[in-house]
Amino acid sequence: MIFDSFLDANGWGDARQEPLAGDASSRRYIRLYSGAKRAILMIDPQGDTACFAHLATHLRQVNLSAPEVYDHTSNLMLLEDLGDAQFARVAKDQPDMECTLYAAATDVLCHLETRLAPSDLTSATPEHLGRMIEPAFTHYLPLLGQNAGASASEIQLRLTDLLSRHLPPDRVIVLRDYHAENLIWLPDRDDVRRVGLLDFQDALEGPPIYDLVSLLQDARRDVSDNCYAETLARYIDQSGRSESSVLPAFHLLGLQRNLRILGIFARLAMEQGKPAYLSLIPRVWQYIKTSLASPIAREVEPLITDLFPEPTPERLTLRALS
Repeated sequence: MIFDSFLDANGWGDARQEPLAGDASSRRYIRLYSGAKRAILMIDPQGDTACFAHLATHLRQVNLSAPEVYDHTSNLMLLEDLGDAQFARVAKDQPDMECTLYAAATDVLCHLETRLAPSDLTSATPEHLGRMIEPAFTHYLPLLGQNAGASASEIQLRLTDLLSRHLPPDRVIVLRDYHAENLIWLPDRDDVRRVGLLDFQDALEGPPIYDLVSLLQDARRDVSDNCYAETLARYIDQSGRSESSVLPAFHLLGLQRNLRILGIFARLAMEQGKPAYLSLIPRVWQYIKTSLASPIAREVEPLITDLFPEPTPERLTLRALS
């Protein structure tokens, strides 16, 4: 294998290898076993391991549990193994733990808001966030047989304007994929270090609340109503922000994020041979409907409702078979 010499050089050449489930990217992961020791080998065809290593170092320096990076080349990385206790798995097996997990995840976000973001991150300005919904027009609409036309530009302009007017001015590190499959429960550690962090190499410098949306409007699982309410209340209390400032930003960022996800999931299903992502689209659509029902979205709601078809099971099945 192309990574044998890399493993040999790091003392893992004889390790037993166990492939792990991948994510939406082209990255692959292999768990390595050598006696009582374990590690993770990440194989990244895109060659952005340096970015991951840089951000992992930053997160560890601010006392959070990102994996330690043992070594990396442009395409290979040897990482600390944080284990299998994904929040999604723990919450499924122990439903009474859900609120505890999400409270800990919320504390991490509030902790990050008190630390400076790395200075070299791309800035998620309102204009940048507006451009990020482009996949909704280029992939989701074609999936359901719809053309965007001039409405795409109008929606992007309206949404960008709303974000400009209603997002907090503060700038924090935005991990972006901050959800239950990328968080590892580490109960033997203390305080905010109980939350292991994965998949943060696409981080941005951007508005607070974005990662709270990622956490609560999870495309892969339903957060219980009780946990949702408790987590939102905890964030408002711990961050020192008012409900009247948090909720408008939450719904606008939810709209932005979930419109983008519609397009990303459509592209993964139809162009990259991952049809399982189609089954997640109806949940994402429900989050969009929730955000559109908020008073803050009144200006853009009719435009989006008129343009975007609802992803009914019949429509998704028909397009998947065509």
